[in-house]
Amino acid sequence: MGATNSHTKGCNSLSPNLWNPPWKGLWNGDSLAASRLGQLLVTGRTIKDKFRATHQTSLPEEKTAEHSLPRYMSLFLPEFPVWSAAGQPELKILGCVAKGSLGPVLKVLNCTEQKVFALKVLPKWEVLRRNTLRQCKEEVTIQRQVKHPFIQCLGESWQGQRHLFIMCNYCSYGDLYSLWMSAKYIDEDTVRLFAAELVSVLVYLHDLGIIHRDVKMENILLDERGHLKLSDFGLSRHVPFGERAYTICGTLQYMAPEVLSGGPYGHSADWWSLGVLLFALAAGKFPVAPARDHMSMLESVNIATYDVPESVSRGLTHLLKELLCKIPRQRLHYIHQFKSHIFFRGMTFDLALLQKFPVDLVLNMRKSEVTELPEFNVFDDFDCDLTETLQFPNTCNT
Repeated sequence: MGATNSHTKGCNSLSPNLWNPPWKGLWNGDSLAASRLGQLLVTGRTIKDKFRATHQTSLPEEKTAEHSLPRYMSLFLPEFPVWSAAGQPELKILGCVAKGSLGPVLKVLNCTEQKVFALKVLPKWEVLRRNTLRQCKEEVTIQRQVKHPFIQCLGESWQGQRHLFIMCNYCSYGDLYSLWMSAKYIDEDTVRLFAAELVSVLVYLHDLGIIHRDVKMENILLDERGHLKLSDFGLSRHVPFGERAYTICGTLQYMAPEVLSGGPYGHSADWWSLGVLLFALAAGKFPVAPARDHMSMLESVNIATYDVPESVSRGLTHLLKELLCKIPRQRLHYIHQFKSHIFFRGMTFDLALLQKFPVDLVLNMRKSEVTELPEFNVFDDFDCDLTETLQFPNTCNT
């Protein structure tokens, strides 16, 4: 007891400044205002010029010095190295692919390689405010570890003064959700192929001890041949076999009951999500309607009957019931269980053979659609660390 009291007293005698987190200064109004200087989207000017012009007219010099970010901001993540100006690629923003929970995903052109990539931009103040620092580190670490034909490939990752950047291969045919919404009906042969590709991915990840935790149609991209690429490992984590997770995370309609209840849960939670996804593809609707929060969703999931429409084949009906089993340990999860399943009769799980032929449904749907880029309204709060490598072209060539 004496040692404990002495230690506590010693801690209390420290300067109050030592108790403040080093990023506390980020939350004052002036610092945030500095990160949202003006509108960066003036036609025909690079965002470097836009920032300079706005910076000079909107922020006094003494404010710039007083509220500049501390030096640690470019050191606290070794997974995101600080590149020298000479080593940075020249990237042009062609459009916005999505607006994520932390920041946008941009479509960018590497001018040196003349190759298009998807660039995830994460503001550091949002990462800190939401306490997702560990998750950002794990996202990059996991994606560097995995290599699979049906996983979106990770490119470079780096940091500027105020943002983290994650670059991945760009998938030109959008995501599975957009296809599902456009097609209204997806034939079972295509569902079978998609299911085999996703099963092979999840078995691969689980063998490495990785839970994805956000398997959903929006996170499954389509490449130029119509095959799937699982993306967005922002919620993924390593969970060694025998251990369990407790964080309630993911997308409500896809979350397993054990996740909605706060755990414990393991890798089998991903198989429930796959069951929800395949149910929606086959039936044209989700098995359970969305709810306002996880407790309401859990109640809906527990009372749902998961009746499969009669138009769905017997084999697929059996597969859905075995994936949407409320007892985690009874869900299918071994590759041999899928290979011998009636729904996959005659289906290969060889990765090379799965990729051999293009997916006609995807190619035909995408060729008939014209995709317009959204407005650049997600760039209002970008600041100076983007100006070194990124610029807006006068016209966006897609």
